Formats: sequence, structure tokens, C-alpha cells
Amino acid sequence: MSMRKRLASRIVSQFSHPRGLPGRLVGWEMALRPSNRKRNAWAVSPMDVQASDRVLEIGFGPGIAIREIARRATRGQVVGIDRSAVMGAQAGRRNAAAIRAGRVSLVVASIEDPPAFDRPFDKILAVNNMGMWSEPALRLRELAGLLCGGGLIAIVTQPRCPGATAETTAVAARQVVDALEAAGLVATRVETLNLKPPVACVTGTAPDGAERSSTRTTEQARGKAVVRSRSAFD
Repeated sequence: MSMRKRLASRIVSQFSHPRGLPGRLVGWEMALRPSNRKRNAWAVSPMDVQASDRVLEIGFGPGIAIREIARRATRGQVVGIDRSAVMGAQAGRRNAAAIRAGRVSLVVASIEDPPAFDRPFDKILAVNNMGMWSEPALRLRELAGLLCGGGLIAIVTQPRCPGATAETTAVAARQVVDALEAAGLVATRVETLNLKPPVACVTGTAPDGAERSSTRTTEQARGKAVVRSRSAFD
């Protein structure tokens, strides 16, 4: 591998897991770039966050979306996990007041090895990081298991491959719809934000009551992974 390719690979890896001084610079870039700020602020809108909602964000980065969610969930609880301690520090400073008030909790952890949660969530958000998960299908089933009946997952995607177009975004959104439905979510919807390339927010809803119970029983019978309730989130 050439030196140029090695450098490019290291830069890309910083966006998936910021660390050290380069990670701090990447965090500032993500927080200050106008398109990133607009995308993260907009991503919260399709979720229809209510004042008393309990919301989880996967991969909170510099904490832009966490701040937007906390502004809406004024009587609720906002929890974020991110594998990067550098992002934890930046997001912590950006949301310091809400953290002191006990309305926001940020944890350095990966989606593959999350902390234990003592209660289900009303909403779950992931912005432009599903492609970085190991076994995304399994991860989505696990996230679906963390939702209360009628709860919502929002997966936001903006393709970053060279030459990405509106069609690239549309294809990515269809793939997310298929993945959410395979995880047992229903009433999937797609909303878009007109950036270059466009941003897609795909939402899916957890089945209510008996329908949800029936779905889980069927999955158990087929030997699929079933998410168990977790205890004591600190």
C-alpha cells in the first residue's frame, strides 16, 4: 500500500473511531462543518421527540444531535453511546448543562458491547454510522429489543462515496428499509434533506403489545437472537 493510501486509510479510520489529537481535529471538523450541523439537527425532526421521551443515540460524535434531542425531551432522558473517548469529552462539554441537570448521560461504549439499560427507550437514533457496525442485522434486532411498544428507530444515512448522487441515497435508504423490516419493525418511512448528496432518514416502529409478543415468540421458535432486558444502567 502506498504512503498516500495509508494516510487516507488512517484519516477514514479517525471518522469511524476518533482518537488522540487527530481524533480531536476530526471531532471539531464534524461539529463545525455546516452540512454536518444541518444534517444532525434535521435528523431529530422525523423522530417527533416528545417532552417526556427516553431517547438513545448510537454514535453521538461531537454531540450535535444529543443537544437537539435534549432541547425537546425537557422532562425525559437522553442517553448516548460512542466508542470514542475523544467524542465523549467533546460531546460532554457541548451538553454540560443538560448533563449536570441529569437529563443527558453519555457513555463511552460500542454498539457491539453496550452498557446495560434498566428501562426501554421511546426513540433510538443513529446518524451515518450503521455502515460501521459489525453485523448490522443483528445490531438492529438488538436495538429493536430496547424499544418500548410503539417506539421508533431512526437511521440516518448520507452516502460519502465518490460521485454519490440522489440515486445513491435512494438505494441506501431502500437497503435500510429492508434491514429495519427484517429486524421486525413496521410502518417504515423515508424522509430526505436536500444536501449534496441528499440525506435520508429512515424510521421504523416497534410493534405494539400482542403483535410484538407474537413476533418475538416466532423468532424464538426459529432460533433467532432475542434481546433480553438489561439491568441497572449507571
